[in-house]
Amino acid sequence: MFHKVKTVDAIYDYKLMVQFAEGVTKIYDVSPLFEKYSFFISLKDNHILFASVKVDQGGYGIIWNDDIDISCDELWANGVQIETPFDGLMAFSDATFIWNLNESTLRKAVSYGKFVNGVDVCKFGKQWVVSIEAMKREYGDPDGKV
Repeated sequence: MFHKVKTVDAIYDYKLMVQFAEGVTKIYDVSPLFEKYSFFISLKDNHILFASVKVDQGGYGIIWNDDIDISCDELWANGVQIETPFDGLMAFSDATFIWNLNESTLRKAVSYGKFVNGVDVCKFGKQWVVSIEAMKREYGDPDGKV
């Protein structure tokens, strides 16, 4: 199953904070990979390289360069979930991807009162954010994706 990566940040002790489209944040420890795969050793020896981690195009994983990457499935399976104030929230764009809806459907749900502004949804600048629970309430469970 595809768990789209939204953001990644290098934190401390060769750990990464990874946020997924499902509204889940996990800490992933890269250090066990140093012994398993020789190409990861360059991350241990170069803190600037380690800090340069970014999300791969499409959110299918994370990358440092052409030789070093980690898949979204590995990050999801072996990351440790942590609690944040933003758990259970996702952008309309992510919700439309997961539930296979059009973004206009969600905007109409707000205008028709299916989603209560400030409770189920909130707009930050131009970006709408929706709670996963509100999405499940209105559109059901998207085949176990969240």
